[in-house]
Amino acid sequence: MGISAILVTLLHPKITLEDLGLIPDFINSEDPTPIIDQLDRNYAHGGGWHPMVNFKLGPNNSLHYPGDPVLYPIAKLEVAGHEEIVYVYDHAIVAVVWPDGEFDVSRMD
Repeated sequence: MGISAILVTLLHPKITLEDLGLIPDFINSEDPTPIIDQLDRNYAHGGGWHPMVNFKLGPNNSLHYPGDPVLYPIAKLEVAGHEEIVYVYDHAIVAVVWPDGEFDVSRMD
């Protein structure tokens, strides 16, 4: 097995790789399985991927949930060989965004 190629961009000056926990480790660029399926399978001990509804994706990949403050991504993960982009937010919120603008959100704490 080769090296998994994931480009991690930290989007907040106070965030470190450690703040992302194991989320980058749950993704393997050599696995052709969709990212959400990898996150579900590899985070099974923590509950897997469970979609959260009613979120809206806004400008700069901000997440809006009715009645809650806007969440801005703290990190962006681009996975070689995959079209999806993974955004990590405070409160262990993770969004997977496809090129067509569709997205799915789950909490991975």
